[in-house]
Amino acid sequence: MSLINTKIKPFKNDAFKNGEFVQVTEKETEGRWSVFFFYPADFTFVCPTELGDLADHYAEFEKLGVDIYSVSTDTHFTHKAWHGSSDTIGKIKYAMIGDPTGTLCRNFEILREDEGLANRGTFLVDPQGIIQATEVTAEGIGRDATDLLRKVKAAQYVAAHPGEVCPAKWKEGEATLAPSLDLVGKI
Repeated sequence: MSLINTKIKPFKNDAFKNGEFVQVTEKETEGRWSVFFFYPADFTFVCPTELGDLADHYAEFEKLGVDIYSVSTDTHFTHKAWHGSSDTIGKIKYAMIGDPTGTLCRNFEILREDEGLANRGTFLVDPQGIIQATEVTAEGIGRDATDLLRKVKAAQYVAAHPGEVCPAKWKEGEATLAPSLDLVGKI
């Protein structure tokens, strides 16, 4: 069953952000666009490349009013240690949520129960707490922050322009479509 168009479930987790430990709940996401970026574990191989890519594009997400939350089943203490020991992870300014109980991972149906690790999953959540986009990849397949930015812009455009949709490979400023009977069979 897909999580698209479902509301995120309540949660309360500790996180490491900007040199401090903070608590994050679903209440912090209300009224803002959010990306929940799940990954298997700190101190691994593909994960730091993805998190570093997000860090490199974080200012662009901020300009769009999007909060980034990276999530793994590590603790917030482990996130702090990783942040302090890796140049790549040290660039991160967004919240790194610890989910050692797996509750948040279960909420997003992304936990590998037999291993206690999250799958690589990305969830775009609108200001009402509704999941608008998901992406789940296998362990060895890293994600791309620029494509995530494109998806965020498309979701924000569609939300702001009812009756319009964004076609494949749509980029900001390009033509959209207004679905109608007249378009059937003409595209």
